[in-house]
Formats: sequence, structure tokens, C-alpha cells
Amino acid sequence: MEGRVAARATSGRAAGRQLKSLPKAIKEHPEVDRLRRFAEWLDRHAASCVTQVDAWMVSSLPVPTGLLARVWPDEAWQSALRDLAVVGDDPDEVGFLRGATESGELQIVNLDGETVRLSPRTVTLPHPVLLPDLDDLREFAAELGIVQRVEQIHRATWRRPEGLAAKATQVRDFTGGQFRSRFALAARATSLGYRVSGGYATARVRDGERTVEASVWIGEPYWDDQVETGSLTWQDQDGHALPLGEVGPVAWSEGMRMAAALYAGRVIEEGKDA
Repeated sequence: MEGRVAARATSGRAAGRQLKSLPKAIKEHPEVDRLRRFAEWLDRHAASCVTQVDAWMVSSLPVPTGLLARVWPDEAWQSALRDLAVVGDDPDEVGFLRGATESGELQIVNLDGETVRLSPRTVTLPHPVLLPDLDDLREFAAELGIVQRVEQIHRATWRRPEGLAAKATQVRDFTGGQFRSRFALAARATSLGYRVSGGYATARVRDGERTVEASVWIGEPYWDDQVETGSLTWQDQDGHALPLGEVGPVAWSEGMRMAAALYAGRVIEEGKDA
């Protein structure tokens, strides 16, 4: 779709083929303009569905089964939700979402390859770092040919290492990534879906019962010269820096994912390893 209105030839040898551009006679027709605006709305709607489902997944918040059943007939919602790993009443039973009925039943493909019906009051779409046996789940998904619109089971994950210094508050694994300008680094952060606030790229994550914000230093807002990625830190809702040992698994993984994604866009000098 991409907000475009297309026309097809109705006669001649090209009958049925999509035209490269709209005929001049109808290009500015009011009905075509309405169709164009409707197509643009459909694209925005599809994007908003993906964004909402991604937020449910990252936060691992319970989602009412009845809500999934109501939105399932909508193709945009269905595309965003289909084949996501879901967990119902039993946290050890994971399956892939394949359908939802009007009565509130979910059709799930379990890890035995069987399609079962579940009707829990709520389900979660777990962040992959919380999924048990993630490697096995990925292998099973490959066997089923599962492709997820919302990145979940193949999402890059990091687990907090043991033995961190008690007072440490920074991770420096992805510092020193050079960018030609602060604007270029900020633009990369924005394009990846992260918020830029002051001198930081940030990702706000609900981790368990609290909201945590991961931040990577990207340089002063009005600095136009070359910049480097800085340290990764986490703050609580009051803006206080969290010791690394207090950062939960989802916040840790998502913070590291942001820092790694920013660092991956750095300028690499010719002759040096990537």
C-alpha cells in the first residue's frame, strides 16, 4: 500500500496489468484523493498495531484474551499478532498464536506441534529473555516456518553477567563508536525507534513492577563535530542511577540492545576490523 493508489489497464494487450502511474484524467479526481488518504490511514493503522503489540511484548504485561479476540478479525492486528509466542495460565506452557475466536478462545500451536484451544482470562507475549529454552523455541519455530511481524523470539538478547562490582552503574561495552556528527548519531537513534532527550538516546522499559529507562550518551545537542557513543546506564522513575546488579533482565537486555544497535552504525576506518 504505502499510501499509494494504483490503476490497472482494462483493455488492450496490457489489460489487467498495473499502470506505472495514474491516468491524468483521474489523477486529481476527489474519489482518488479519498482513496489515497484511506490507503495512508491503513498504513498508519498497521504501523500502530505493530507498535502496540511490540510494547505488550517488551513489557510482558498481561493482555486480556477477550481483547485479542475482538481485534483479531482486523487484518492489521492479525498480522502483528500472528505466530507470537504466548503464555496462558501455565507459565511453562508456551505456544504460537494462530487464531482467536469470537467466543474468546485462542488457537495455539504448542511445542508438540499440536493445535490446541485455550481460553485463559489473560495471556502474556513474553519478552524473549524471559522465555525458557529460547534456543529450542527458535529451532521449533524454524521447523514450522514461522515469521513474526513483531520481533520476539529472534530478537537479540543479552543476559546480565555475574560478578558485577557492587557499586558499578555503567556498561562500557559499546563506548567509543565514532560518528561524523552528533546529528548523524541522533538520527540513527531516532530511526531505530529510540527517543533522543538532551545528550542521550533513551529506551523506557517496564521491567517487572517498575519502569526503568536505559540511556546512552550521544553528545551535547548543539555539538556539530565528530562524536562517540558513551556509556550505557539505567535510571529508575525518579531519575536515580541504578546499580547494575539491580537492573532487571528485560531492562538489561533492551538497554544492551539499544547500545549495540547505535554502536553498529559507527564509522569504520578502512583497513580496520568491523
